[in-house]
Amino acid sequence: MKLVVRGIVQGVGFRPAVYRSAVKLGLNGYVQNNGSNVVIAIDGDPDSFLATLRSELPPLAKIDSVEFVEDHASYDGFKIIESSQGGKGASIPNDTAICTSCQHDLFDPTNRRYLYPFTNCTDCGARFSIIADLPYDRINTSMIAYPPDDFCLGEYGSPLDRRFHHQTISCPQCGPNYYLLDHEGKALAGDPIKEFARRLDDGAIGVVKGWGGMHICANLDSLTHLRSWYRRSEKPFAVMMKDLPALKNYCEPTIYEEQEITSPNRPIVLVQKKKNQLTEEISPGLDTIGVFLPYSAMHHLLFHYLAHDALVMTSANAPGEPMVLKDEDALALGADVYLLHNREIINRCDDSVLRMFGEHPQYIRKSRGHIPSYLECMDGQAVALGGQENLCGAIAKDGRLYTTQYIGDGERPGVIRFLEHATRYFLKILGATPQIIAMDLHPAYSNRPLAKALATEFNAELLEVQHHWAHAASLLLDNSLTEAMVLTLDGTGYGLDGQAWGGEVLRADFTSFERIAHLEPLPLLGGEKAVYDPRRLVFALDEMIDRKNPYFSEKEAAIFRKLLPTSATSTGAGRVLDALSCYFDVCQKRTYDGEPAMKLERLLAAGKHNHKFKVMIKNNTLLTSELYRELVATQGKPADLAYSFVYALLEAMVATAAEAGERQGIKTIGLTGGVSYNGPVSAIVKELVEARGFRFVCHNRVPNGDGGISSGQCAIALQKLV
Repeated sequence: MKLVVRGIVQGVGFRPAVYRSAVKLGLNGYVQNNGSNVVIAIDGDPDSFLATLRSELPPLAKIDSVEFVEDHASYDGFKIIESSQGGKGASIPNDTAICTSCQHDLFDPTNRRYLYPFTNCTDCGARFSIIADLPYDRINTSMIAYPPDDFCLGEYGSPLDRRFHHQTISCPQCGPNYYLLDHEGKALAGDPIKEFARRLDDGAIGVVKGWGGMHICANLDSLTHLRSWYRRSEKPFAVMMKDLPALKNYCEPTIYEEQEITSPNRPIVLVQKKKNQLTEEISPGLDTIGVFLPYSAMHHLLFHYLAHDALVMTSANAPGEPMVLKDEDALALGADVYLLHNREIINRCDDSVLRMFGEHPQYIRKSRGHIPSYLECMDGQAVALGGQENLCGAIAKDGRLYTTQYIGDGERPGVIRFLEHATRYFLKILGATPQIIAMDLHPAYSNRPLAKALATEFNAELLEVQHHWAHAASLLLDNSLTEAMVLTLDGTGYGLDGQAWGGEVLRADFTSFERIAHLEPLPLLGGEKAVYDPRRLVFALDEMIDRKNPYFSEKEAAIFRKLLPTSATSTGAGRVLDALSCYFDVCQKRTYDGEPAMKLERLLAAGKHNHKFKVMIKNNTLLTSELYRELVATQGKPADLAYSFVYALLEAMVATAAEAGERQGIKTIGLTGGVSYNGPVSAIVKELVEARGFRFVCHNRVPNGDGGISSGQCAIALQKLV
């Protein structure tokens, strides 16, 4: 009998587990990598064999399906035979944190891999970031440059060793290594990691090369200097902590957050911070800090030598560009010292970032440790390229939808080149030939030329998808739904009327959507300038209710009044939160994406629903200006006023969605878009939806924000093929 096994079955010690199970049962046959699957031939009972194999699967392996094929050949013994190209399909495991056994090797003075920064085994280590193609054999990884020595070959060939048939096996004698450079690129003497740690302890700003790219790092005593050097005055930094006890000195993770933090995926998790001067400097104006734990042997060695128990670890890149990979590009950043290695990074991969909404992980960036991964979808082959910000691509084949790693914001050509590289990589490993290519409706988005080029190359249909419909579709896909009422709340997206949308109540499925209601259009004085200067948003609201604005002189106000009639407008919920943040003097200038609304979250979290504001609705438009009129006429604590304002707005949106849902027989109301990362906003919507007897759904696997756009676009495109 032959068994064709699909799932996470390459690069995870699956074949050695098959070998051990077969030998244990006295079976003859073979096991072979076959590109997208593993083929097992045995001369015994397949059910008994599978039961034994499932009980002994290595931690990273996963069996999704088993196909049985008649086979009457005879075999002598059981062997692992040479891989075949076979079919295509993603069977690549994620990069996974160093396991406990390898950590023991790392710090055991009698072990050959003592203090070796590339220590790993079949249960852990870099995978996706170093794989060029399938099948997962050394020849298809960046470890091809490092032939194993006799010691490693001995482990590789021993069925009882946990490195049996481990494709990236290496040791200090045969593997890659780290080296240390000064700010001019000159080699520095001594143990590279130990000396790098000493310099970080002394206040140096460093760049360190990891599995999927490079990080800028510094100790927390150097935060002020780092912010000045990196020209990042307000944006929060992610911090890598030595271990979980150290992490709890700075923040207070819930049980669900702790599970994510300590998982083999090792994402950055946004956690409630302990309030003090240091944590405030890490994330000014926010209640949370982004924290994560060491995931590579190098990280553990670094903290082994460091006096500090925490390091800022932020992606090393020029403004707007992808994370650097090459030494010369790293040196151009102008850091004090560089800890680099000589193993090629094939797939650039930023850290994943998420926050928890109760027990629901909500991805801000889905990348290292979580890619590749897939969602079940309908049949067909499609590609989607997302919006403009937080880009990733989506590729669908054979009922599975994969997304690329996090790419970045699409303003720079380097980001679009990265998007193309990542998309083509997935097309290659999946063996996909797309029938349809999806892109955002916005005519000026920088990834549209790539979408058109791919459509021409593959002779595929080209499809434009409205931004908020894609958000809604991504939520449906995430929750295995076919239809729902959806609140799509974000900063901006190109609407069917050519105006910016972003505060929408939609009825959506994968074939169409209906705009049930939306927030009142708010003039954007100066276009994009209003996004960076929320005082202009407040000025527009003040003009709408005949209130004198406190921020601008009469001369400036006169100019703005002339601009108002011809200004672009936005229904974006993010713009309303920006205005509210400015009005309450929380944030009056945006220095990074989402800053005013993000900083408002602290005020909302402290507020109570003490003011019963009422939203007027006219022609399916929720009159934000009239709600603002109520706000400015009401006295009270800023936190309570802000919370009551947001509550009233969301209450009106949920009521509108529920009424339409009742008419159309839809009993599910969902929440998506970048605004839904706001904890109080999500909590309010959930409470209001469930109070009306509807089912509430939110994101779990697809990013809430624009990182989920490509998934929604791809699902809509697949439906169009039916």
